[in-house]
Amino acid sequence: ALRLEVLVERPLRVFHVELEVTDINDNAPIFPAARKNLSIAESSVAGSRFPLEGASDADIGANAQLSYTLSPNEHFTLDVKSSDENRKSLFLVLSKPLDRETIPVHRLVLTATDGGRPSLTGTTELVISVLDANDNAPQFNQSVYKVQLLESAAEGTLVARVNATDPDEGTNKEFSYSILNSVPLGHKDLFTINTKTGEIRLGGTLDFEGVRLHELQIEATDKGTPPLSGHCSVELEVLDVNDNAPEVSVTSLSVPVPEDASVGTVVALLSVSDRDSGANGRVRCWVWPASPFGLEATFSGSYSLVLREALDRDEVGSWSYSQRHSRSLCVADGAGKSDLMVFSPNFPPPPPGPAAKDTQPEPSALLGTGRRASVEVSGASGALVVSSRLDREELCGKSAPCALRLEVLVERPLRVFHVELEVTDINDNAPIFRVTEEALNIAELTTLPGSRFPLEGASDADIGANAQLSYRLSPNEHFSLGHQENNEQSATLSLVLTKSLDRETIPVHRLVLTATDGGRPSLTGTMELVISVLDANDNAPQFNQSVYKAATNVWLVVAICAVSSLFLLAVVLYGASRWAPRAAVLSGPGPTTLVCASEVGSWSYSQRHSRSLCVADGAGKSDLMVFSPNFPPPPPGPAAENGSAGKGPSLSPLASSLIPYYRLYV
Repeated sequence: ALRLEVLVERPLRVFHVELEVTDINDNAPIFPAARKNLSIAESSVAGSRFPLEGASDADIGANAQLSYTLSPNEHFTLDVKSSDENRKSLFLVLSKPLDRETIPVHRLVLTATDGGRPSLTGTTELVISVLDANDNAPQFNQSVYKVQLLESAAEGTLVARVNATDPDEGTNKEFSYSILNSVPLGHKDLFTINTKTGEIRLGGTLDFEGVRLHELQIEATDKGTPPLSGHCSVELEVLDVNDNAPEVSVTSLSVPVPEDASVGTVVALLSVSDRDSGANGRVRCWVWPASPFGLEATFSGSYSLVLREALDRDEVGSWSYSQRHSRSLCVADGAGKSDLMVFSPNFPPPPPGPAAKDTQPEPSALLGTGRRASVEVSGASGALVVSSRLDREELCGKSAPCALRLEVLVERPLRVFHVELEVTDINDNAPIFRVTEEALNIAELTTLPGSRFPLEGASDADIGANAQLSYRLSPNEHFSLGHQENNEQSATLSLVLTKSLDRETIPVHRLVLTATDGGRPSLTGTMELVISVLDANDNAPQFNQSVYKAATNVWLVVAICAVSSLFLLAVVLYGASRWAPRAAVLSGPGPTTLVCASEVGSWSYSQRHSRSLCVADGAGKSDLMVFSPNFPPPPPGPAAENGSAGKGPSLSPLASSLIPYYRLYV
């Protein structure tokens, strides 16, 4: 409202005019800034709220009542709460989890609309940057790398180069490579890996005859919090090189040879072997220089030096007679000293001649590659006795079949019998885990159901069905066991997350992994898995109550009221002094009042009237408001003489100068 005073003289009157300006909707809502930048972590859970600053409108009433809308999108909604008639609280609500790797920046438009007719709008752009969370583990471009390398490769030779990528950013995408384990166990130190480039190099010497296939488990671990890992395997096939010369050993030699020895008489027994394989392990044998003797292959890797021509004592001397037979026996792993194997050579009749004088064969020794400490022969009966416990795992390791090759030498006449003792496996070794307890760290929010975590399986020294392992995990609703059989001896194990984790509910999971072999009866081995759930920022701060009620302090209210009363009194006094009439002029409602203006006795007439006018905000110069004072008749007396009877009050020069205020232009 605009408060005006119209002053009229002769008689003196004061008219108060109050001009009320009504509002029109000529101001659009305005936001503090045309663009608002927000940063939200992609690990934020659905339902998270982020406060926004609303718009302001210079109008009042319905023209200043604002409503808000958000541009269509699938990740955010708008929540508007009215705290009072003119104030509203805005919140941006996350309705769907964010993924920085899919959409790194969201651009939304927030629109404010007022309640005027027609309505006006204002907008601001919301630029939402998605902050990276470590929700992606490094991924290798291959799950299995297969390479071949000659066993003669020098130390430092490049074996393979693995490559992993991480779609996260910052430190979350930085990772390092490491060799987790190797199969067979104990050969991990034979290889080195560059933690940054993933280059795997040879750190020792390969031996085809020792290990023909190396399998390395490679892990890439990022530097995020919590750290995540990816895995792959490298299968290195060692290629044979002809680096072993044939070995020839004389297992039996019968000298001298009688002059009348018949053609075909065995003079010596030879054993020939080559540790190489394939073409590199094939051996050709011959006698040099030329002589009456020749070689005959009698057994795998065994030869007999036999007489091919008649001998003349004057030239070559005399030789004895020999013959070779083979027998195969089978004994179980773990057989002890009480086990007796009867060996019946069933010697053929001796040939005629001087060598036939000794007709009773007499076994005298055990020869060959077998363990003589484990098997003994009875010189009289020819019985083979297991003298100490046999351990197939110690004798042959994982090789199957496991055979001890023995040679029984019978003298007078000379005969050699080859005995192959096959040691069969029994289930005497339980599955063994490398560690009895393994600790894992899994993030509660960024790890999704279906994620896999590799586990190192158990080993069993037995072979065949006795070494075929099955695995079982103690019941748990959050995890299951996944494994893929590679062969009868090994399997790739993985722990599979089946249900989302919540650290606030269960911070640590303890599981028992049991390995059972296929023997009869079966044997088992166990390992405990301790899984720690790493915390994620998935809980907003919570107040302990939704409404706080404070007790009213009576004395505080009394003090505030007292101060307010004093302030109001001061304002009233100031207003009264400000609007008090000037000397010789009285203004106010009520009856006519005569005021003495001079000693001569001249008087003026004064009366106060009020009018209220209303004009809309924004009215132009063409708007005209007519003001009609409607003067009352002047009072009788001397003062009336100065005016014209019946013509109303005359105006003084001061009053004449105020006449334009009767017509007010806005």
